[in-house]
Parts: sequence; structure tokens; C-alpha cells
Amino acid sequence: MTLTKANLVGQVYKSHPTLTKAQATESVETFLALAKNSLVKGEDLLLSGFGKFNVKDKKARRGRNPQTGNELTLDERRVVTFKPSGILRTKINL
Repeated sequence: MTLTKANLVGQVYKSHPTLTKAQATESVETFLALAKNSLVKGEDLLLSGFGKFNVKDKKARRGRNPQTGNELTLDERRVVTFKPSGILRTKINL
């Protein structure tokens, strides 16, 4: 099963009985907005015990259209990478 935003809100709501559903939704939305803004600015996002999100710049490079075989130039771009923490990696590999 994929963890969706709605599932995440539901889990926060269940875990914190003092929060209303609207407050749980606002909490999740606020966290995601802060995370997105940090990455858009090019800053790293470090979540202790979970992992680190980095923004990396990729240079322009030659590529090929696999359907036609025509060569083309792929523009430079920014990508988000994720490196899991040692704790998370250990738990996944149990």
C-alpha cells in the first residue's frame, strides 16, 4: 500500500487525540510546504533518523530518443536525491 497524504493525515489524527482532523491536515500541509520551500531554495532537508534530501544540479548532456534513435540535447536541470539514514537502512534490511 502506498502512503498517501490522506493516509498520513489520518495517522497523525489517530496518534494525537487532542488534534481535530482539520488541525492534523494543517500540520501535514505545513510540514510539506516547509519541506518544498527548502528544496526549491536549493537547501538540504535533513530529517534525523529518516534521511537527507539534497538538490543537485545536472549539466546539459547528449541523449537519444529511444523511439526514433534521434540524438538530442537534454537541458541542465535540478533533481532531488534522497539518502536514507543508517537507522532507516537498518530497519528496512531486517
